[in-house]
Amino acid sequence: MSSETVFVKILDKEYQVACPAGEKEALLQAAHNLDERMREIRSSGSVIGLERIAVMAALNLSHELLETSGHTGGPAINNDILERLSSKVDQALSKL
Repeated sequence: MSSETVFVKILDKEYQVACPAGEKEALLQAAHNLDERMREIRSSGSVIGLERIAVMAALNLSHELLETSGHTGGPAINNDILERLSSKVDQALSKL
């Protein structure tokens, strides 16, 4: 499967991301959503530090995803979903 390099800007910092062909718009929308969430958290003043802001945004988005998919807690949460989310959070934090 081919991929292209896409540049996204989150909290005024640019990131280079490999993106599968045909998924650029979805990636740009996701980056925009994340940027908005992180800006909201930063402006609240209750969380300091880029890494902590990123973790809080990831937790909020993960929680919303789980609620939307009907997995709202306890053993009903699919471990595969959690592992993928955890991996994505780790990848994002390693780039900060």
